[in-house]
Amino acid sequence: MFARIKSLDAILATAEKKSLHRSLGAFQLTMLGVGAVIGTGIFVLTAEAAQKAGPGMILSFVIAGFVCAVAALCYAEMSAMVPVSGSAYTYSYAVMGELVAWMVGWALILEYAIAAGAVSVGWSGYMVGFIQSSFHIHVPLAFVRGPFDGGLINTPAMIIAAVITWLLVIGTKESATVNAVLVAIKIAALTMFVVLTIPLIRGTQFTPFAPLGFGGISGAAASIFFAYVGFDAVSTAAEETKNPQRNMPIGLIGSLAICTVFYMLVAAGVIGTVGAQPVFGPNHEVLSPGTTALSQACMAIQENAVVCSKEALAWTLRQVGHPFLGYLVGAAAIIALPSVILMMMFGQTRIFFVMSRDGLLPAFFAKVHPRFHTPHVVTIITGVFVMAFSAFFPVGLLADVSNAGTLFAFGAVSIAVMVLRRTDASRHRPFRTPVVNVVAPVSILGCIYLFFNLSAVTIELFVLWAAIGIAVYYGYSRSRSYVGRGVDGDGDAVAPPVGG
Repeated sequence: MFARIKSLDAILATAEKKSLHRSLGAFQLTMLGVGAVIGTGIFVLTAEAAQKAGPGMILSFVIAGFVCAVAALCYAEMSAMVPVSGSAYTYSYAVMGELVAWMVGWALILEYAIAAGAVSVGWSGYMVGFIQSSFHIHVPLAFVRGPFDGGLINTPAMIIAAVITWLLVIGTKESATVNAVLVAIKIAALTMFVVLTIPLIRGTQFTPFAPLGFGGISGAAASIFFAYVGFDAVSTAAEETKNPQRNMPIGLIGSLAICTVFYMLVAAGVIGTVGAQPVFGPNHEVLSPGTTALSQACMAIQENAVVCSKEALAWTLRQVGHPFLGYLVGAAAIIALPSVILMMMFGQTRIFFVMSRDGLLPAFFAKVHPRFHTPHVVTIITGVFVMAFSAFFPVGLLADVSNAGTLFAFGAVSIAVMVLRRTDASRHRPFRTPVVNVVAPVSILGCIYLFFNLSAVTIELFVLWAAIGIAVYYGYSRSRSYVGRGVDGDGDAVAPPVGG
């Protein structure tokens, strides 16, 4: 299982031989991280968290943020030491072997591609809400929601996914520049929300604090974890970063710190103003987010609860007497959420690019556009799948499935950091995870805790996806692996892999 280890020196040599253009600095990386992290999680999934935990969702943000923080420290050490594309996949290849690396890469497909679909659905909710509230145009649900959420197909979500795919084909630097503008808009909107809602907070809105108990808070933490996912996408850009040994840790930890402050303030603003109590069924039964039963219960109360809203922050501002500013927040979400889709798809294409460069996926995945110098083939393929996910599935289900893949990858990186400290202790580490024998195990346990607080359906889907991945590896990838065949990407002989 742990055979075919690709040495760090070989990974760095391959990246140098077939490298992408280095054009990103510390500020751009931090903005890419903030762009990837602040998005659907806080703009949309606030309602999902409220349905699961009530006001206790503020504690859910703390739990999820803590797990991400310790994982970020592990990521920072690995990404600075191994500044190449591939993120957790590359790190696992160097430490735990090809099969584990393949499974991590396979799991990252869940993290990035499905997350991009989830954000596309979140963007659609704000766009539809903005059109209906601003222009009083009724948009048929059949064309703006998937079949699991009371409709047929989510057309706006498909359109935005297609636009982002085109932008990524054009080029990395251009994408990062557009993203920096979108991040500024997003931060301005959240700052305005906090300034308007914090003075209106009432302590009575926090009671009962945990209507569904700590189990509900844990379940919400597992879902709201999606609100922090994305900072690791910064590490996939390592090969396109100037001075990565200095800039990668800054981008990773800096973006996570900025986002955590915003999340705590925004969550408090929602809970303290309009309340965040869950909606129950006719017999006071607990209803799951993203289901027909919850949609019907919300219709019965005329959507008069934050948990019913597809645009939670804009809805909150309208309820507290700021309809025009609610429109502005909705408009900001419409403008800025695409930056999250951009970073998720950016991460996905770079994972595929590196896996193809290792021979585990077909060679045409690694083709670089002669004019734009981007992996255009895999970008277009990824875009088609993201469009399909966003067209037919609700945001909550997509977010939870994405979390399953993310937690698996985070756990693998945390293990890799500890193993490398023993097996390659002399290697230069520009950034060292502090108290690694405490931080890394806490990260691993945190990932396990959140994983098993996901819904049973989500865990079953992840197990099925993993089984498919193992079948693909043994049916296709293992026999074509460059490391296994003892050659590099050009067919030149190299040293045999560690462990055969």
